[in-house]
Amino acid sequence: MARLILSRVALALITLLVVSLILFWCVEWLPGDAATRILGRDATPQSLAVLRQKLQLNLPAATRYLHWLTAALHGDFGRSLVADRSVLDYVWGRAVNTLGLAAFVLALYTPLSLGLGLWTAVARGRAADHLVSTFVIFGMCVPEFVIGIVLTTIFAVTLGWFPPLALIDQAHGFFEALHVLFLPAITLTAAMTAYAVRMMRENLIDVLDSGYVQMARLKGLPRRRVLLHHALPNAIAPALNVTALNIAWLMGGIVVVETVFNFPGLGRLLVDSISLKDVPVILAASLLLTVVYVLCNLLADIASLLLNPKLRGVA
Repeated sequence: MARLILSRVALALITLLVVSLILFWCVEWLPGDAATRILGRDATPQSLAVLRQKLQLNLPAATRYLHWLTAALHGDFGRSLVADRSVLDYVWGRAVNTLGLAAFVLALYTPLSLGLGLWTAVARGRAADHLVSTFVIFGMCVPEFVIGIVLTTIFAVTLGWFPPLALIDQAHGFFEALHVLFLPAITLTAAMTAYAVRMMRENLIDVLDSGYVQMARLKGLPRRRVLLHHALPNAIAPALNVTALNIAWLMGGIVVVETVFNFPGLGRLLVDSISLKDVPVILAASLLLTVVYVLCNLLADIASLLLNPKLRGVA
């Protein structure tokens, strides 16, 4: 276990370095720079030169990257070229919003994915299995922005139960925040749960048909014990890996959902920063998403080892 964690930490550090280098040069290859984005079409050559010197855009790209990397290793990620504020404060403010939405989604996603996966596997071939499988396939095929628009039309516009915009900054109190975030949370939960339920069902059916589960049944063990203590720990590992990918996607890949509900999250900040070529913000936000992705996969691997003793010897 210790060797696994140390190897993953080392790979994570290398990954962060490679990601920062690739992102920096990808942004450099985009036309224009932050000065032209800030000043717009009416900018004069003199004003552009002054702003580029202030933002140190007149330095070679390699020099600017090395300056940023040296400062980042000391915990200083610089200032936003557009907002002229600390990058950490700027990114963290949006990340807190996304983390709050992600926590709400995971609180809905975890019991739904486990419960529906177990139910459909146990009731395979029955009407309940067919019904849930139909909704799962529907959730896998329909884009999340379509689900968001349909939910907004029904529950916000027609019924008026929830606000159409997820303006979390204007919410006062915990329950009002839940009320504001309900529609985007349901939209994301539907998109995430479909894959996890499908994965859980297929793996659990294979485990339930295995020899050791059949032997446990022949010994007269209670059905609930066979299902929860023998079958589930061996079938849950692939679902944990899917959950890790879903969490990483949830942190940064929900730009469309954030746009539909006008949610001020990390994904929208990253897209806006790319359009403005705000390099320090792009690098900080991307590295934060990379850290989340690596941590989610590490936690999924550790959970798989703890739940399945057979994998401990392999690790």
